[in-house]
Amino acid sequence: MPLYKFAYNGPVKSFDNVLTSHWKAETNAFSEARARSNLAYRYKKEHGMSESTKITLTGSLTCKPIG
Repeated sequence: MPLYKFAYNGPVKSFDNVLTSHWKAETNAFSEARARSNLAYRYKKEHGMSESTKITLTGSLTCKPIG
């Protein structure tokens, strides 16, 4: 399974509340779903949120193959 570098640039929401209107981050993952999960976890850790907090990354991801 190939590894990809995903870049996110967009808003972060918790239910209908916008927590951050413009957040940039990158991660390496095998799929877009896993990349979104990694990024959500990272956002929660960086902002001192509980792991069980529901957040949504509504922006698009760009994807580039690695190696």
